[in-house]
Amino acid sequence: MILNGKNIAEDIWQAGDSLSDVMKSSDYKNYLLGFVFYNYLSIKALKSFAKSNRMDEADHKEVKEQYIKFLDPDNKVANISTRDATMTTLLNNNGCFIEPAYLFSSIIEHINKGEFDLQHLKTALHEIELSASNQNSNSEFESIFEDIDLDNNMLGSTLTQRNRVVSETLLSLNSINLYDIDEEVIGDAFENLIAEFASESDKRTGEFYTPHQVSDIISGILTDKVNDNNEHIKSIYDPAAGSASLLLNVGRNAARPDLVKYYGQELNPSNYNLSRMNLMIHGVSYEDIDFRNGDTLDKDWPDEGTTKFDRVVMNPPYSARWDNDESRIRDPRFKFYGVLPPKSKADLAFVLHGLYHLKEEGSMAVVLPHGVLFRGAKEGKIREQLINENNIDAVIGLPANIFHSTSIPTTVLVFKQDKSNSDVMFIDASDEFEKARNENILTDDNVGKIVETYLNRKDVQGFAHVASLEEIQENDFNLNIPRYVDTYVPEKRPSTTELLDKNKAIQNQIDANNKKMKTLIEEDSDDQASIIINKLIK
Repeated sequence: MILNGKNIAEDIWQAGDSLSDVMKSSDYKNYLLGFVFYNYLSIKALKSFAKSNRMDEADHKEVKEQYIKFLDPDNKVANISTRDATMTTLLNNNGCFIEPAYLFSSIIEHINKGEFDLQHLKTALHEIELSASNQNSNSEFESIFEDIDLDNNMLGSTLTQRNRVVSETLLSLNSINLYDIDEEVIGDAFENLIAEFASESDKRTGEFYTPHQVSDIISGILTDKVNDNNEHIKSIYDPAAGSASLLLNVGRNAARPDLVKYYGQELNPSNYNLSRMNLMIHGVSYEDIDFRNGDTLDKDWPDEGTTKFDRVVMNPPYSARWDNDESRIRDPRFKFYGVLPPKSKADLAFVLHGLYHLKEEGSMAVVLPHGVLFRGAKEGKIREQLINENNIDAVIGLPANIFHSTSIPTTVLVFKQDKSNSDVMFIDASDEFEKARNENILTDDNVGKIVETYLNRKDVQGFAHVASLEEIQENDFNLNIPRYVDTYVPEKRPSTTELLDKNKAIQNQIDANNKKMKTLIEEDSDDQASIIINKLIK
């Protein structure tokens, strides 16, 4: 069997059986994904060591033996200067350092010998975080394992029970030989796991993941090599990062992914940790990640250093509540518009935040509910100004029930700071899906059709329309897609001949049915009811 991200993810999912026996998926997600990331970091440490010591062809066992020889502080044979130099190299390459005793495989050895205790694992994870913080005060490893609460009673009411559940999980994960699997495949497996957890979660906890088909649409639009100066994409920002899957998809499709730096902010601490894991397990260097755990709308970030980005992407929580105290009208992100979005609907507040951080030549794509297209009052005023300032480039209507967190139809709004045209592209892709068991699925063909239509920027009957500013003004700045894309297909009227033929066929069927009924009645003519029915037919 050819190993790929999907079947590796299936194996890892099964490795979480011991966890699934004691808690629901939304709770054990952080444990299983955290353990996978811990294993990945251990493997990366060994492979970095092997590469720096020209042991690329050596197997896992041989590399680990040398790793212990060079780095074990209790090894009297080890040379202190060699250990220090090797540690520095590993810190520079990986952003963290793992002592031999704290490698994932070392924990497995303790389990197999019956010597494992949770405190050892807890210390190992803490020491990894600590080594990174000593290397870099703004480390992307800070508290990254804090969701692995080994004292959680959901793992078991006693220490012995918790020890057993964790041991069984680690042993199951160890049976999957990630050391000999390409990093790209491991990254894909991690992504598949995130998607699986999102589909298993309830509407509230499923908000952390943007389905890859939606990410593909946004990526195709924002990384077009002809129209969008793709070669200049060096920074991407997501102010509501979730698992960072949307960021990753756009970055991987840039002309030079190796030059891209990823910036993001996430309110939920668990998702903040997950997003950093997801980026690093996909091979993104810790040096190219700048993430923050915080409320994007409450306090602007980034507020120093790099504050403008080539691309901004977002799938924020829909119609969320936010603090729109009038004092915020002085915030540079909002003051240009004169009004603030309503307290109960922060959708356009996220849009204005993203535009504020977009470079002059940059592009932004945001997934939002349809209400932003037509709601009035303060939202209507903001929308009118965005249109008059020529910031809105496209409105793309997506099918309903394609997200794990909601069944409502959504729209992708594309923005640009410096448009050369004054029109707006409308695409109605509400019927572009295939039905699945619990939700609708955008196929590759659906995604390709949407992206190609956007890039071609031409009218397509019943699917797309390029609307002029005058046309939008005539619609009172209402961007509701049906106002611009007519999807109505008139029912074909049958000809007179077709109607006569259909009527004749119906009459023939009636005559045939009457004949059959009469025959049945005559066969039982003594039955008084049959006689009455016979008279009625005549």
